[in-house]
Amino acid sequence: MQDKLTRRDALTATGVAIALPFLESNPVQAADEHAAPPQRMVLICSTLGLHSPSLFPKTAGKNYETTEYLDILKEHRDDFTLYSGLSHPDQHGKEPHDTEMTFLSAARNPGLGGFKNSISVDQVAATALGQVTRFRSLSLSSNGPESQSYTSNGVMIPAEQSPARLFSKLFLTGNPREVRRQRNRLSEGRSILDLVGEQAKALNRNVSNADKRQLNEYFSAIRDAELELKTAESWLDRPKPIVDAEVPTDIANKQDLIGRADALFNLIPLILQTDSSRIITMVIQDHLVVPTINGVSAEHHNLSHHGRDPEKIKQLKIIEKEILRSLERFLSKMRMTSEGDQRLLDNTSVLFGSNLGNANAHDPRNLPIILAGGRHNHGRYVAGNKENNTPLCNLFVSLLNSMGVETEKFATSNGSIDI
Repeated sequence: MQDKLTRRDALTATGVAIALPFLESNPVQAADEHAAPPQRMVLICSTLGLHSPSLFPKTAGKNYETTEYLDILKEHRDDFTLYSGLSHPDQHGKEPHDTEMTFLSAARNPGLGGFKNSISVDQVAATALGQVTRFRSLSLSSNGPESQSYTSNGVMIPAEQSPARLFSKLFLTGNPREVRRQRNRLSEGRSILDLVGEQAKALNRNVSNADKRQLNEYFSAIRDAELELKTAESWLDRPKPIVDAEVPTDIANKQDLIGRADALFNLIPLILQTDSSRIITMVIQDHLVVPTINGVSAEHHNLSHHGRDPEKIKQLKIIEKEILRSLERFLSKMRMTSEGDQRLLDNTSVLFGSNLGNANAHDPRNLPIILAGGRHNHGRYVAGNKENNTPLCNLFVSLLNSMGVETEKFATSNGSIDI
């Protein structure tokens, strides 16, 4: 007989399993030192920047005067902090938009000869914490498989852009035959890794130092894969959470930028509430389409290079306001979702920003960064030095520590930021 009920237990009857959320009133859960809602991290990037004059206030501190863009988030003023003067050093790469690859990793000189990306901050958190959830982390995108999540070997983790497929993966249980097939695939994968691992060890005894470094990276990739397989297999016999939500419908129209973003935003509270994952990244991107937004008649990318043309700026601001309204709806859902006597937003650090500070000039400095939730010290505008930026990684260090991943250094950081 089971003596202790944990967060991962489920109600079961006639073959139906329902995962229990955090219940403060449950005396068994309340007595469990691990019963408190966990801390989560959601990192969102809108890849074409935000029009700075419409975003940043003229004065800093808690008494800042709102702006055209911040007015959209006014209901959440006490739940977010705006930062300026943050960036990653050495971000002028081969192509103007190569900084999309390094927003979460800060790897220098993206795309130039010899460039290799490094681990992204979400994957540092996933490595430390991801084994306790069905999915170590999730990477989402409004358009395309490109993500900003990179492994320790600098390999991109493809993003999921289909809300319907994501919902199925998270909440729909396959029949017994499908589960057996998945278990067989995992078993075959482990056998293959065992074989190549032994071969690599044999090679390591007879190669140069440079080759040994290459093999060490290979060993690391094998260990990561073995951990993934072990974790995946352990979850096969655990019931997926059942949620009171319909399977979302995918939006095929790639011009519906806001609809596609909203569809993914709508799933994130479900993912966090069911503890399916605690670490999520999301990219909002639509470089080569004309968004279906009233008043917009040109490609988003083209408008971001406005050359100070008033009509282009007008249309650009229409798009960016709609993106911020989508963010506002997401934050509202997070605020309205309860966890005991707290809100889901209280236990989730939500970072929203961009890899470009001035998209018109492809300038990766002075990035627009909003940090919401997480019970941080909010209601502020923290104005940094626009000419001598603070490393954005200082903020990443603080976020990792707030998640329980203790570290003094990440990538290009030279300290931390009080959040």
